[in-house]
Amino acid sequence: MLSTYTYSTLPYRKPAELQSGEASRHQVVVIGGGPVGLTAAIDCAQRGLQVLLLDDDNTVSVGSRGVCYAKRTLEVLDRLGCGQAMIDKGVTWNIGRTFHGEGEVYHFELLSDAGHHRPGMINLQQYYLEDYLVQRASGQGGLELRWKNKVVGVTPATDGVALDVETEDGRYQVHADWLIVADGARSSVRRMLGLDIEGKVFQDRFLIADVVMKAAFPAERWFWFDPPFHPGQSVLLHREADNVWRIDFQLGWDADPEVEKQPARVIPRIQAMLGPEHEFELEWVSVYTFQCRRMQSFRHGRVLFVGDAAHQVSPFGARGANSGIQDSDNLAWKLKLVADGDAPDALLDTYSEERVAAADENLLNSTRSTDFITPKSVVSRCFRNAVLTLAGKHAFARTLVNSGRLSVPTILVASRLNTPDSDSGTDAFGGTMIPGAPMDDAPVRVEGRAGWLLDQVGAGFALMLFTDDASALDAGTRATLKALAATRPGVAPLIVAPQAGRGGDGVTWLEDVEGLVRERYDGRPGSAYLLRPDQHVAARWRKLDAAKVRAALARATCNA
Repeated sequence: MLSTYTYSTLPYRKPAELQSGEASRHQVVVIGGGPVGLTAAIDCAQRGLQVLLLDDDNTVSVGSRGVCYAKRTLEVLDRLGCGQAMIDKGVTWNIGRTFHGEGEVYHFELLSDAGHHRPGMINLQQYYLEDYLVQRASGQGGLELRWKNKVVGVTPATDGVALDVETEDGRYQVHADWLIVADGARSSVRRMLGLDIEGKVFQDRFLIADVVMKAAFPAERWFWFDPPFHPGQSVLLHREADNVWRIDFQLGWDADPEVEKQPARVIPRIQAMLGPEHEFELEWVSVYTFQCRRMQSFRHGRVLFVGDAAHQVSPFGARGANSGIQDSDNLAWKLKLVADGDAPDALLDTYSEERVAAADENLLNSTRSTDFITPKSVVSRCFRNAVLTLAGKHAFARTLVNSGRLSVPTILVASRLNTPDSDSGTDAFGGTMIPGAPMDDAPVRVEGRAGWLLDQVGAGFALMLFTDDASALDAGTRATLKALAATRPGVAPLIVAPQAGRGGDGVTWLEDVEGLVRERYDGRPGSAYLLRPDQHVAARWRKLDAAKVRAALARATCNA
């Protein structure tokens, strides 16, 4: 039991199959009711797919577990209807400080410029995120949640997957056109299918101690190397909701997990860190090890793996839940297009290709962070300590300090869904919004109301066209946009201008009130961007050409 949070029991109901004696069939079955599985289920259902979610438990996660959620994850949760609840409850932070011994080495800012809807990072206990997702899922049409339903058998076929499910009332069978596996790092489905996951297990142990206290510490990320209160090891401090503070102590591989979790061992460590002036209560304690590994492919026929079931990283950098939620964001729109017959089966291969590339980026950064935090040789430790000493005075050394490269979305530069830039010379695009990049947000006005760019993109393909004169959108351009909107899949037209223009014909006008959309997208008049349903750039041109847009759309859906 926690002093700041009360767990509720999610309802179990006898499945209809046990009453009828017949197996049922569903378009999508999701296994796993954690953040990634719930995100995938909600996203698929919002897109019109019929979804069944199965979970072998009947409550949200025990303990705070994942606590850091990055800007891109919050933007995905906004689209699913949970982002604002996260912001309202969570602790927003933007500054991280790194210490060596007693002194600060340097600090960083996650977002150095204004004009973003969501912060660089918030901290919030995982059970709150799961609460919000369960509430959202419970009200979503086309989505059925079944708690205390344990999958004990998985039989793939060419046209779907058969599942054997065990409950307190007996065993039954369901059939899925598509199976999304989100059952965590110890995935039973992965084991049942005999699939391997490869990588490295790190021989170190860390103690998580969540404590309740009222402290004047700022809402920042503090990381210590070799502090006087925990010599030779590292410590991390984060503030969470409800006056809860997360403290991570590096223990070393020889530490006994059961001994280290005992209050008689934990409390003196925290007292040494905080000093006698800070009173606190233990909220939750755990000892963990971690690994950096992934499956070779995240797709196996009609079975698709997401989150920790597909890949695992160290907790340094908050790359676990954030990357898992982005897996779901990448998968759901592709699954919808394939299920509706608007894209070939090959589009789902690109889910694995793109998210394997993202996982490799996360694994690389996570492994480097872990090697810096826990050097395994005398030479590595000497290098680490030299970098930390130099970083206090020299900027070049600060780039080498690695206490966890924090989660950022992957730029899918090598994706075969991208259409490469064709404009060059003086027409070449500047900035970071290259094909494959996740979109930058910016403030806009829509029909006189303040809003944000990403909220207007929606959940489908969109075409963003820049103009400097709202009255200059001629009949030919309007006809082109109307025709593109009528294609399958449709392309929603967005017009970005310094002032509002005339709507109609399905056109949405976005007033670039601060000029940040134009700045961040190098949006000269006439420039056009094709945007994917997961808010990544698919293609861009200096001049709107319907044939080029259709070719890029075909490429982005594997219809080329």
